[in-house]
Parts: sequence; structure tokens; C-alpha cells
Amino acid sequence: MLSLAALLVSLSAQAAASPPSTPQVPPIAGATSPAPPERSWPTQEGDYVLRNFRFRSGETLPSLRIHYTTLGTPHRNAAGDIDNAVMVLHGTGGTGKQFLSPQFAEQLYGPGQVLDITRYWIILPDNIGHGKSSKPSDGLRVRFPKYDYDDMVDAQHRLLRDHLGIKRMRLIMGTSMGCMHAFVWGETHPEFSRALMPLACEPVQIAGLNRMWRQLLIDGIKADPAWAGGDYTAQPAQGLRTAATLLFVAGTAPLQLQKSYPTRDAAADYARGRIETSMANLDANDLIYQVDSSRNYDPWPRLEAITAPTMWINSADDFINPRNFDFPQRAVARMKDARFRMIEESSETRGHGTHTWATFWKNDLAALLTRTARD
Repeated sequence: MLSLAALLVSLSAQAAASPPSTPQVPPIAGATSPAPPERSWPTQEGDYVLRNFRFRSGETLPSLRIHYTTLGTPHRNAAGDIDNAVMVLHGTGGTGKQFLSPQFAEQLYGPGQVLDITRYWIILPDNIGHGKSSKPSDGLRVRFPKYDYDDMVDAQHRLLRDHLGIKRMRLIMGTSMGCMHAFVWGETHPEFSRALMPLACEPVQIAGLNRMWRQLLIDGIKADPAWAGGDYTAQPAQGLRTAATLLFVAGTAPLQLQKSYPTRDAAADYARGRIETSMANLDANDLIYQVDSSRNYDPWPRLEAITAPTMWINSADDFINPRNFDFPQRAVARMKDARFRMIEESSETRGHGTHTWATFWKNDLAALLTRTARD
């Protein structure tokens, strides 16, 4: 019988050699998931394997694989340093490839657009526990290290610095969980990026309703006898139905859904279909880890450490980050060079998922790049 250490080595090697495919739709997008790409973008993909990666929990993984997708090419300045790298960070349950969806890519990457890939080198990682990066469903299940946001940012930093050879980023932007990662980046590596653009989050501990729905999701999966302590032979269907329902509600946009599904039967049919589609793409252990990885997040005490120019965007119809919080005003006052805008609710906004619809904030991104052009 293999020891746990031997099992870790064996499973890590298997995962690195043959990464599984995963859906690109982020579960937390709920009712407003990105559409599949309408065009084929000229992407490249790669893997970076970090050896003996030590997690904040004290656990170690012999091989941690970080998968990433890129568009464009690196440009070097007179000193030979890459100066056009942009990293975009996905939300809970997503992957880097979600940023190839038309509502994002078609608004940003084309000729003359704000992130024109002939000018910028776009880096789209799959974070720990997501996509084609190492995750519990590779084989370790609940024996996979209990990663958190600090671990994710550490792996991102090592990917950029040690593997891709980047000394300083032109921009780090992130959506939802990636938004929170941007705040962690600002505090942990304040000089590493010339600009930050967090979208759809708050720089505070995950508490109140935000922690409650996450905890209920986790508890709902674990309460299903089929979960079997994480060693299930088939996905725990009832637990995943509970989880998918909570994710749907968290990602909803009331005005947009009322406009699109104005009758009782249409609304019911759509919701049921979304839950079934979501369940088919979920792994129970992966989802528990993804949702719980926010447990240690709390940049609030050290906001003054964020010195990079920051453009922070939230949406008024976001269930997870509601409009009446006073955190943005208080936070911006403590940061060196930060601006905040709340996107007004309309029948076109997508609730929490507005972060992926670039039409609502691409002008803010353009302004951020302009004001940091000479930094």
C-alpha cells in the first residue's frame, strides 16, 4: 500500500503529465455565465510546475501545476525587461479561458481596443484548484492541501517572475475572486504591477451574508450522504443541487432576468435548465475547496500598503457586493492612488457577472492605462 507521501508524488506526477479538461464556465457566475467564444483567438497554452510547493496551511505538494493561456507577445524595453504584460484573474470556479468569451474578448483584444493583443501580452492563469491547474479532483480529493488566496497569489507571482521572466507587470486585473487577489497583490507585492483593476469585490474579510451563503453551500454538499467524506464514487447529486442553486442566486441580476424571462413558466424553465447544466460541470470536492479558499482573506488592516494606481469597479445590482456598503469610500481614502466607481443597475447589467461584460467598464480601464502610461 502506498504511503501518503508516495501517493502525493504519484498523483501529482500523473496530473502534471495529463491535465484533465474542465469547463470554462465559472459556477459563481450563476445565471449570467459567459457565452462560449464566437471567434478563435490566437492563444498559446503552457504549464508551470512548482516543486515542493509549501502552502500557508503548512502542507506541501511535491508538484503543483499552474496552467495558463496567453495572447499576444512580450515586448522588451531598452533595458531588456518585459513591459507590456497584463494578467487577468478569474473568479471562483472559473478558468483563464473564460476571458475569451465575446462579452470580454471582443470588447478588449481587437485592433485599436484597450488591450489590443498586438500591443499587450495577456496572461490568463488557471488558479490553484481550477481548470487545468492542480486540484482535488486530480486524485487527492480531500487530501489535497487546503489552499487559500495567499497561496494562489504566491503561485501567480512565481509563474510571472520565475517562469515567464517578468520583473514588473503593466497591469493586474481580476474579477470576483480575482478582484480579491488584486487587493492581495497590492499589499503583498506593491511594486510588482504598475496598475491594478479589481472588479466585483470588497477588500474586507468574508463575513456577513457573503460568508453565510458560502458556508451553506459547503454544508449542503457535505450533508449529502453520497459525499461520503469526500471519497464518493459518483458526484453527490443532492448536495450539488443545493450548491448550484445557491450559486445561481448569488449570480443573479433581477432586472435583466425579469426582462429576459417575464413569464412564470419561462422563468422556471430557465432556472431549472441552468441548475442542471451547472451540476453537470461541477465536482463536489473542487467546489468546496474553491468556495472555502476565501476563508483567510482580509486585506482591510493593511490597505495603506497598496500604492499602485488602482481603478476599482463594483455593480449596484451585485448580490454578493451590495450597493449600500460603505467599504469602498472608506477604503479609497486609505489607499495612495485609488478610484472607485459603482456601475448603475439597469436591465442590461448582469449582477455579480457584470465584471465579465467589458462594455460597462472598458472606458475606466482605458483611463487607468492612460494615467499610468509613464510610470
